[in-house]
Amino acid sequence: MKIQFVAGLAALATLAAVPAFAQAPAAPAAADGAMSVDKTTIGALMANEKSKAVLQKDVPGIEQYLDQIKDMTLAQVAPMSQGAIDDAKLKQIQADLDKVK
Repeated sequence: MKIQFVAGLAALATLAAVPAFAQAPAAPAAADGAMSVDKTTIGALMANEKSKAVLQKDVPGIEQYLDQIKDMTLAQVAPMSQGAIDDAKLKQIQADLDKVK
């Protein structure tokens, strides 16, 4: 799975050449403090020690792509991950995030 994730996110390297306006803006963390795979940016998740641990467990190696994906949500990154982050993985990550409130 780690190899698939790395291969999937290798495609994200090409995003560096895409103008920022081509990407949908990501929302910051929810106002109530809840962390979400579709509303909280990856950068915000990585800034919190508990949610960072969740990402490191559920999506090993994500740190190496942080510069490219920090302003996006996991839901926004998923379609570009070539299956490494699918709906089941997003649900698992959300369940793990819900546990660390």
